[in-house]
Amino acid sequence: MALQDNAIVSSAHLAQGSGAVLSEVEYGIIVANNAMQRWIVRCMVASGGPEELTYTDVLVLHNVYHRSRAKRLADICFTLNIEDTHTVAYALRKLNKLNLVKTEKRGKESFYQVGKEGKKICEKYADIRQQCLLNALGDLGVDDQPLHELARLLRTLSGLYDQAGRAATSL
Repeated sequence: MALQDNAIVSSAHLAQGSGAVLSEVEYGIIVANNAMQRWIVRCMVASGGPEELTYTDVLVLHNVYHRSRAKRLADICFTLNIEDTHTVAYALRKLNKLNLVKTEKRGKESFYQVGKEGKKICEKYADIRQQCLLNALGDLGVDDQPLHELARLLRTLSGLYDQAGRAATSL
C-alpha cells in the first residue's frame, strides 16, 4: 500500500511502508471523531441540555433512551464499547442528578431509564440533528449505500483495533 502524494496523515513515521494507507484512514477517523464530539455536545446544548454534559454523557443519555428499555451499566458499556465502567457510571450519576435519567434497583442490579426531561431533550436533539446535519448530508447527494459500507468498514476496523490492543498487551 503506497501513500499517495496528496495523502494527509498526522504522523509521517506511521505512514511508511505497508501502513501508509491505514495511517491516512486513521487521521481521517481522528479528525472526524473530534468534529463529531464537538457536534454532539453543541447539538445537546442547542436541544436545551445542560452545558456541563460531555460527549460521553450525551452518548450514554442517547443509549439509555434507545428503544425505551431500562438498561444495566454493563449493557451500556458493552454497546458503546467503553471498557472503563467508572466513566459510564459517572455519566449515569451526573445524568441522574440532572433528572435526565432515573435509576431503578432490581435485586442487586441498577437499571437506568430516561426520565421525562431526558426524553424531551433527546427528541429535540433528533429534530436539530435532522435540521443541521441530515439535511446538509442530503444536500451533498450522498446515497445511503456508501454510508452503510463505511459503517460496516468502521465496525470491522474497530474489531481489528480491539484485537491488536489485546495482542499489544501481551508483548
